[in-house]
Amino acid sequence: MIHRLLLALILCATSCAHALTAAEAQAMAVGESDSRIAALNQAVSAADDRTAAFLQALADDAVKTAGGKVFVVRDDKATDPVSGESLAVPEDAEDVINNNRMRGELDSALAALKLFSKDGRVRAAAVAELQKEPDESKLALIEKAYAGEQDAAIKEQLAMVRAAALLNSTDKARRHEAARLLSSARNPATRSLLLQRLKDEGDAEVKAALQDSIRAMESSLVWGERAAAAFSGISLGSILLLVALGLAITYGLMGVINMAHGELMMIGAYATYVVQGLFQKFLPGAFDWYLVAAVPVSFAAAALMGAILERGVIRFLYGRPLETLLATWGISLMLMQLVRTVFGAQNVGVENPSWMSGGLAITGNLQLPWNRIVIIGFAFAVLFGMAFLIARTRLGLFVRGVTQNRPIASCMGVNTARVDTYAFALGSGIAGLAGCALSQIGNVGPDLGQAYIVDSFMVVVLGGVGQLAGTVYAALGLGILNKFIEGWAGAVLAKIAVLVIIVVFIQKRPQGLFAVKGRSAEA
Repeated sequence: MIHRLLLALILCATSCAHALTAAEAQAMAVGESDSRIAALNQAVSAADDRTAAFLQALADDAVKTAGGKVFVVRDDKATDPVSGESLAVPEDAEDVINNNRMRGELDSALAALKLFSKDGRVRAAAVAELQKEPDESKLALIEKAYAGEQDAAIKEQLAMVRAAALLNSTDKARRHEAARLLSSARNPATRSLLLQRLKDEGDAEVKAALQDSIRAMESSLVWGERAAAAFSGISLGSILLLVALGLAITYGLMGVINMAHGELMMIGAYATYVVQGLFQKFLPGAFDWYLVAAVPVSFAAAALMGAILERGVIRFLYGRPLETLLATWGISLMLMQLVRTVFGAQNVGVENPSWMSGGLAITGNLQLPWNRIVIIGFAFAVLFGMAFLIARTRLGLFVRGVTQNRPIASCMGVNTARVDTYAFALGSGIAGLAGCALSQIGNVGPDLGQAYIVDSFMVVVLGGVGQLAGTVYAALGLGILNKFIEGWAGAVLAKIAVLVIIVVFIQKRPQGLFAVKGRSAEA
């Protein structure tokens, strides 16, 4: 009985964390990289809080040595890493220098220690860090964390990290087991590890297992890549939809070729930037909600500018498309110069609120950014709002009536000039909303609108002039088609291919996907 109790105490002592010693701290701080890394791995296998704090100090370049002693120096205050007592640092103390290899080992060690955090997000981040460079020396920690992990998703990832760590084992059976287990992984980094191990593997049996795992992994990863391309296409399509919705009114319904449409988007983006600055200065505690306030502000700013343009210039050019093209092109140059004068020629940054940061991880090679997801939802919300306004409101009825037959609408008592202004302001306001959305996925600059004006015209023409349904199908179709071709042929060839496809389609079907039907179309 006594022998069993003694054996249990010995096993407990070897498995539990032990206090950091001065010799261990010295070995991790001084010497060649190989010896330091060996000491680091030995300390990590049974690390206590002092060891973890010392490793963090090493990673932060906050460790000095002098006279065979090691000091942790932070804010001009020195402490003993073993006892935690305050010390006076000698004048001849030297900084501990970490090369890139040592920094990588320190990051990996700290990630391994975070596997035991109470916060699930910290543990998940630690597992993701270990997946980048799995190390057999940390296998004991990984297996201990695996045994105590309660979260099923994290436990599954820990199993993959364990298998990846065994890939470089000297034991053939372990390498074979690791190759078999990793066949179910869904991570490009793991595939890279398998490919690297395949190059170095000398055993034929293990090599065959590695090849089988790579084939199985690639067949599953390809679906993740296709889903990622489809999501990127939908994301691009939603942006094109937002940009083209305003143009569907000004060009599709009113027949105005508005080359300043991109600059109206730019105004919406800069309005968002201004609101962000106001929140940072006056309401820093509510900064996460600045985007909610920026949406109506960007709409109002662009709509007001659109109303001024319509009343000041465009109302004199209805029925003269070439003149509207030239006039609005000149206006676009003036607006860009105005923005350069007020905000400067350099791009400005617009931050994402915290609830739009990060992403939703579906698989190892498929992560959906929250800002893109929100923009997709926002685009369709704007679409439904616009469809309701055009189809179900008094203003929408007047816009449709003036578009179909202006003289008869005027005879019925409709103030056509006022309706024109409202319609143009509505299209401009929607362009401002597009600028607000675009500010969340890139920098805001004077040339922001130039990147989208051609694509937005292509969407409207391809979908059918004046057809909201056609605009939706064309925007999403062009976005998805562009992304799939881009993955196969590159960005430049994808643009050329999409343009050629549109030209051929318009040659065969000049009225676009959805042709206008009825007497107005025949007229």
